[in-house]
Parts: sequence; C-alpha cells; structure tokens
Amino acid sequence: MSEDVLPGGKTVGAVRIGDVVHKRASPWTPTVHALLRHLAEAGFDGAPRALGFDEQGRERLSYLPGEMIGERVPWPAWAFADGTLVQVGQWMRRLHDLTAEFRPPAGERWFAGGEMRPGMVIGHQDAAPYNAVMDGDRLAGFFDWDTAGPSPREVDLAFTALSWVPLYTPAAARHFGFDRPEDRSRRLHLLLDAYGYDGDRHAFGAVIVQRARRQAAVIRQMAEAGDPAGVGLLPVADNLERSATDVEALPDDFWQVRAARPDGGAAPAAADREPPRSPAG
Repeated sequence: MSEDVLPGGKTVGAVRIGDVVHKRASPWTPTVHALLRHLAEAGFDGAPRALGFDEQGRERLSYLPGEMIGERVPWPAWAFADGTLVQVGQWMRRLHDLTAEFRPPAGERWFAGGEMRPGMVIGHQDAAPYNAVMDGDRLAGFFDWDTAGPSPREVDLAFTALSWVPLYTPAAARHFGFDRPEDRSRRLHLLLDAYGYDGDRHAFGAVIVQRARRQAAVIRQMAEAGDPAGVGLLPVADNLERSATDVEALPDDFWQVRAARPDGGAAPAAADREPPRSPAG
C-alpha cells in the first residue's frame, strides 16, 4: 500500500497508509501513547488512537478524517468562525478535565520535559488552527500530540488563545486571514467562556505573554543547537516575540468581560466586579 505524505509536519512529518498515520517515533512517544490510550478509554474522540509501532519503528496512529489547513495561507474561514472557537474551548476543557487524573507510566518523558504533579493537567500544548481537523462545521479534534505535556491549565489555554483569537501581531493575523483586530477582545472572552474559565482574565493576559516568549526561546535554542526544524521555525519565534509585546500593551479593559446589551452590543464591564477564581486542577 502506498504512503501518502501528509501536509504540514515542520518538525517530524508523517505519512498516511490507508487509515493509519505513521510518524518517526521520539523518546517521549511511549508516554504520549499512554496518554492517548487514557483518552480513548475515557471515550474522548477528539484525538487519534495510539496503535503501536510499525516494522520501521515508526509510531502508528489512527487517522482523523476531515479538513486540515496544511500549508494554506490564508487560513480557511472556519479558523475564524465563532462556532469553531466555541468548540475549541469546549474541547480543551474536556481534555484538561480528563487528564487531571492521568497517571503517566514509570519513566515518563515529555517533549518539553517536566513531570505530572498535583494541580496540573496534560495539555496538547499546540492546539492551534494548523493542527485542527474539521468535519464540516464540527471540530473533529487535533493531531500532532508530540509536544503534549504537563502544565497548569492556563499555560495550555494561553497558547490556544494566542493562535485562535488570534492575538498575533496585526500584520501576522492579516497574513493568516484575520483582519478584525477590534473583535479580538470579544473572541477571547468567547473562547474563555466556552472553556468555563473563571480565573482572573487580566492575569491570564500575562500568562499568554509568558507562554509566547517561552515558546520562542525554545525554538531559538533548537536553532542554535543546529536543529533543522528549529532553524525553519525562526520566523515563528519572531512572530511570537512580537505578539507577546503587543499583548503586553493591550489596555486593561481588553481583559474585562462585558455584559451583553439588549441591542446586541456590549456594555462596559463593571469596575467593581468580584475577581473570579481559577478552575480546579
């Protein structure tokens, strides 16, 4: 049976043979497979199934059928649709709730290092539009779980907000097809509401900044070490750093929830609104 090269794959790459995806395995692949088996046993259908390894030692994963962005620019309209954004928030909340009790195998190993500790979840850590699969108007799930790993909920959610709202620089957002910077605050709160996030949203902005800069630093470290994938992702690191600076400069009212008015607009947020609490876990 022939191997069909799948689009994307800037770091590892993958091929499809029938309904199975084959990818070069990494040192953390066994731990990620344990995570995917945990999700499958819980009935979570928004992720591929781990199917072991082939005769070449490549990992085998079930194929998520649907539409992917691949190398397309601008991104398709569904990447900026409110309905998709809501589904992304709901998908991520269910993922975090299911992984809060995940017990990794002995000798757990993750792409970014670290280990599972109380109060953490296992996040996808790259649940961006370019890793999404859409079945019509339905979010089928996300592929590319190589970078999955333990973190507080906010850290994983922050990267998703950065890429789905999106909170990139206006120039980068226009490049991908989003040209409504005035709508970003509303979209951010739509995503957080769909997740059920009840944390301090102004503080969440600082998490976005930190996550973007940390991601950029990892890419630059990879490039300095001579990793071809890191070198290829240097423009991404530049965008993340510029975006972090832009997010840091957003006004306070950007992060405040605005109550809906009868005419469909948004009323000013109450200055004395009681600070919300972070979600459990």
